Parts: sequence; C-alpha cells; structure tokens
Amino acid sequence: MVTAQTQDPHFERRWLILGVIGIAQLMVVLDATIVNIALPSAQADLGFSDANRQWIITAYALPFGSLLLLGGRISDLFGRKRAFITGLLGFAAASALGGLAQSFGVLVTARALQGAFGALLAPAALSLLAVTFTDPAERGKAFGIYGAIAGMGGAVGLLLGGVLTEVLDWRWCLFVTLVFALPAAAAGSRLLHHLPSPMRPPLDLPGTVTATTGLLALVYGFSHAESDGWTDALTLGLFVVAVVLLTVFVQLQRRAEHPLLPMRVVVDRNRGGAYFAMMSAGVGIFGVFIFLTFYLQQTLDFSPIETGVAFMPMNLSIVSTSILVNTRILARTGPRPLIPTGMGLAAVGLALLTRIEVDGGYATHVLPSLILVGIGFGLVFAPAFQGATAGVAPQDSGVASAMVNTSQQVGGAIGTALLTTLVVSATSGYVEDRVPGPAVAAEAAVHGYTVAFWVGAGIFVVGAIITRLLLRPGVLASPHAAPAAAH
Repeated sequence: MVTAQTQDPHFERRWLILGVIGIAQLMVVLDATIVNIALPSAQADLGFSDANRQWIITAYALPFGSLLLLGGRISDLFGRKRAFITGLLGFAAASALGGLAQSFGVLVTARALQGAFGALLAPAALSLLAVTFTDPAERGKAFGIYGAIAGMGGAVGLLLGGVLTEVLDWRWCLFVTLVFALPAAAAGSRLLHHLPSPMRPPLDLPGTVTATTGLLALVYGFSHAESDGWTDALTLGLFVVAVVLLTVFVQLQRRAEHPLLPMRVVVDRNRGGAYFAMMSAGVGIFGVFIFLTFYLQQTLDFSPIETGVAFMPMNLSIVSTSILVNTRILARTGPRPLIPTGMGLAAVGLALLTRIEVDGGYATHVLPSLILVGIGFGLVFAPAFQGATAGVAPQDSGVASAMVNTSQQVGGAIGTALLTTLVVSATSGYVEDRVPGPAVAAEAAVHGYTVAFWVGAGIFVVGAIITRLLLRPGVLASPHAAPAAAH
C-alpha cells in the first residue's frame, strides 16, 4: 500500500533534516546578538564613530525585517530547498565579507547582505519543518527542539561572541558563521529534494512593494527613534509612511488574485495569537538581553565570557521547557493555557530583576529571574512556532512561517527603541537631582535598567491577556500540508 509517508522522499531522513534546519536557525538567531559583543573591538579596529555604531545592528535588522514576507513567498513559489540552500550560501558569503572588512562601509554592507539572505533562509527553514513533520507526536518533538533553539539562540550568541572576541578576534564573530552555514548547505543539498510546486502563480508585485517598503519604514522608524527621538521629523515621517503603506498592502491583499500574504493565513485566531505572542516576546526579551548584559558587565564587572555563561541557566530552562511542552503537553491542551502562562512567568521574572543593586549578587538578584524567564519563554516559543503553521495549506507555509519571524523582528525593533529611550531618560533624570560622581552614575544606570525591566514585565502582562483572548481553547488543527508537498 502506498501512503503519503512512503511517497515522501524526506520521510526516512526527517530527523537528519531537523538537525540541518536547527543549525540554520541557530545561525540566524545568534547572529543577531553575537556581533553586539564584538562592537567595541570592531570600532577600535576600524575607527568608526559612536554615532555610526548602531548601523552595525540596524543594517542587519532593516533588510531582515522588511524582506521576510517576500522570502517566505519565494520559498513557496520556487522551492523550499532552493531558498534554504541559497539563503545559507549567501549568508556565509556575506559573513566572510564582513569578517574581511577593512572599512566601516564594507562591514555595514556585509551586515545588510546577511539580513537579506537571512530573510530568505529563516522562513524556508520553518516551512520545511512544518511540511516535513506531520505526525502529531513527531511534530511536537520537532517543534519543541526548534522552539528551544530559537529561544536560546540570542544568549548563545552572547556567549560565543564573548569567547571569540576574548580568545581570538572580533572578526571571528563573523567568520564563525561559515562553520554553521557551509556544513548545513552541504547536508541540505544531499538530504533535501526539490519537489516543484504544483502551482506557481505570478508574484504579487504591488503587494511585495508595499509590504517591503512599509516594513522597511516601520523598522527604520523605530531604529531612528532610538537615536534621534520619537518626535524627530524623520521618525514621525517614517511611521506615517509605514502606516499608509501597510494599510494599502492589506487592502491590496484582500483583492489580489494571488496575494503575497493571503488573509486566510493571519485571520485564524490561533495563528494571529501566535504572531502576537512572538511580537510581544520580541519586545520584552530585549529587556533581558541588552540591559542585563550591561548590568553584568558594567556594574558587576563580568567579562564577556562570564556574561555569556551567566545566561546559560536561562538557555537550559528554555530547552527543557520547550521540549517538555511540545512532546508531552501541547497535544493535550493546545496553546491557549501555555502561551499566556509563559508570558506571566516571564513578567514575574522581569519584575524580580528590578531588585538588582549596584553591589548585588548574581545568585541572589539575577539567577532566579533567568530561570523563570527561561521557563516562560519555553512555554511561549515552542507552541507559538507550531501554532503559527498549524492548519496552513502547503502553498502558504512559507509566508506563514515568514510572519512568525516578521512579528519577532518588528517586536525586537519596538523593544530596542522603546526600552533604550526609557532607560536613557530614567538614567539622566536620576542624575539631575544628585551630586555627580561615580557612585551616582552607577546608581543611575541600575535605576535605568530597573525601569526597562518593569516596562518589559508590563508588556508581558499585556501579551498574556491579549493572547488569552485571541487563542482558541482546544488542541491545534492537524496540518493540511501533506509530506509529499514539501519542496
């Protein structure tokens, strides 16, 4: 008897494929933070100004956030294997260019290329996972592993960046990408089959232009607000352009014969709740990574390597919780009780972080919070990734996967701009009423961090309430994607 599984050339090698997808996902996620640790060394080497330093981060975020929907649709139309391999090789080439950079301009160009190829790679990886694992039990395990990798990747980037910068050189924070990308591309070329899509409608050019430009304006608007303020004319103009273009995009998608983002993908309550959960987590998580990193290094005098090790309990909590949830719990409960609970735990963890002091201790003031936040993220990420792709037709799995990453990227841009602005304002306000000095400066910095942690906790509380209202009770729908549709 011929079954869908025996017809699927990926079935027998599905766990090996998961390994390749996991490596690719880890590479994309950690690359968003690994360069942060290397920035001071890169700045000293290449001689660029403090004002230009943010562009090393922004140059990656802008194309990545704005091109994800296009990247997802390309993988649907032209094949997930092709998009996946092209994304890996392009990302590797861009990383090599950045590692060899002898000027600020070349480094920024390399980071922009990394973001563009990441926008092709990330949705292809998640959609490959979605269509390769269709058995509910195996799907839970696979998404648990994937969610754990996505959740811990940022902290792994901090640790790896610290080790490479201290032991070798900042350039190895870029060169190390080749260690991930090239073996993954070679393995993917052998393990994956190109199965042409039965349908290849024309690309929605009006939708592509409005979505890409609108997302670009939105992400850049938040980045510009971080450096130049929320009332700056360019910041306000970018937000207006983003709102107009994204509104036009939605109207175009409702009428288009072959839309870039079919509205059926996002109007489902579970998928909408999953996208909102990822955006909320993207906003709140920056309160952990950015400002806790500053606190550990600048206040407690941790080295970059010690800082990376300090985040490991959170990594372990994310991994263990994600795998447990997706293998033992999600299939019985569905995402509704899990995601809001995870956001609630993350809120408690961030609220506890507000206890930090200038002379505080890691074990007493930081460690309990990291464990709680890790458990919370594990409850959010794994169900959100699976919920965002559950019940999606094969021809839409790439763009549905892209929406997960787009939500997280937009959330990250919001979080970086909002929390940085609040920290700067709180820190300067604290200093104004006191006699300047090293002790006051340290106290002001800690005060600013606690403000960020309180706001992050509040964001998670709001996220918990809204996802509780959006998500449907009951288990997730069975995937519509048959394994043989993987391409």
